[in-house]
Amino acid sequence: MLDYSSYTQKQIVLLKASDVAQRLNISRSQAYQLMKSGSIPTVRIRRSVRVKESDLVEFIHKQWSGWS
Repeated sequence: MLDYSSYTQKQIVLLKASDVAQRLNISRSQAYQLMKSGSIPTVRIRRSVRVKESDLVEFIHKQWSGWS
């Protein structure tokens, strides 16, 4: 049996492709492309595909080049 006690303090937030698109200010199809290519890690729940909010934040940090 899995131990879920570590998740009580910090809740895992899962985002839909539309949420990812909104946060990145891109189209939903572009979000799906990033997810399908593996650029943004995904979680599959049956036929649904979700992105952990922490993985999206990490993706953004990796893409950040700073202001010129």
